[in-house]
Amino acid sequence: MSAIDDLQGLAKEANPVVGFYDPLNLSGWNMWGQGEEGTIGFLRHAEIKHGRVAMAAFVGYLVQSNGIKLPWEAFPGAGAVTTLSPPEQWDAMPLAAKLQIVFGVGALELYSEHGFVLKNAGQAHYMRGGKPGFFPPFDSLWHPLPLNLYDPFGMSAGMSEEKKAKGLIKELNNGRLAMIGIFGFLSEQAVPGSVPFGPSLPAYSGDVMIPF
Repeated sequence: MSAIDDLQGLAKEANPVVGFYDPLNLSGWNMWGQGEEGTIGFLRHAEIKHGRVAMAAFVGYLVQSNGIKLPWEAFPGAGAVTTLSPPEQWDAMPLAAKLQIVFGVGALELYSEHGFVLKNAGQAHYMRGGKPGFFPPFDSLWHPLPLNLYDPFGMSAGMSEEKKAKGLIKELNNGRLAMIGIFGFLSEQAVPGSVPFGPSLPAYSGDVMIPF
């Protein structure tokens, strides 16, 4: 199957009612001259990655908003910060703490994109026929970390390919919903009442699109 046929088939599995929906014809672009396979591989990987981040953000938003926190302070004054809403918490964090998060995520990104790492994990790059959404296990190379980022406890090791495929469809749909959900939270705080039937959240006067 070609990359576009695979994408259209995946779309029908993920949502039989909507099916394949690409109003901007992104799948027809030739990004950076990489052809159809490279373009669709990039788009699929980007959607999966953004969905995973959104799911973590959505759960984190719920945890922070309900005052659930670690029993120790991550930095001096963190106790006062946890009483704020999630966007206010980010604003109140020291620049050094924000940079640690940014550089930490950047390190994971570089690791997952590196050709040597992917080769050792037995995978091609997602723009070269590899599996979109694949994150190389840490134990494919020597490392001091005891657990992998994906499936740290090896719970999917004995899972059948059919069950894995169904799980990926669920992850894709949950990620899409989480992307809508996290922006719903941010919109409701930035413009109270803007989300119909939305949660009651404190108004936020800052700018959610300014990271620092």
